[in-house]
Amino acid sequence: MDINQQNQIVEPKKYSSIIKWSLIIGIVIVVNLFINYAISLVYESPKFENYCKQEQVIKEITFQKECVDVGGQWNPNIYYSTQIKGNPAEPAGYCDQQFTCRTEYDKVNKIYERNIFIILVAFGIALVAGSFALVFNWILSVSASMAGILSIIIASIRYWGEADNWLRVVILFVALCALIYFAVRKFKN
Repeated sequence: MDINQQNQIVEPKKYSSIIKWSLIIGIVIVVNLFINYAISLVYESPKFENYCKQEQVIKEITFQKECVDVGGQWNPNIYYSTQIKGNPAEPAGYCDQQFTCRTEYDKVNKIYERNIFIILVAFGIALVAGSFALVFNWILSVSASMAGILSIIIASIRYWGEADNWLRVVILFVALCALIYFAVRKFKN
């Protein structure tokens, strides 16, 4: 290698914005897939089958006492009537045989979803906060910010159905404040 080649300043390659944004989107998606999959390995979700046995043959229950005895909920037929002109009578009601076990499963699952919400929000906040430490690399900084925001969005969507209305308002308020804070902090002129 001659001296002229050694002394040449190598200009950094300029990449198109499409390549940069493709890389950012890829990082954001993979980070969130990684977080969610890792959580599912460490903290398993409750299985419906562990609470409600799946019988191969389900016996029809036509009496209230028998229904309650198996842990079911009896639902009376409000249109029940006796036999009219030789036609068979409508059933007196029906039995929801999985009522008790499903209620237990729903309680445990609600706690699980709350805990996942907290974990995902914590990861999201950590990623957004960590994006400030990555200012030396624009792509990593933006990727961490967007991955954190997506983690918070995923957490909110997962827990939205379980949260009561006041908690939903609080979730939205905190998310809005955090986004405004990070936008002002990261992009001040």
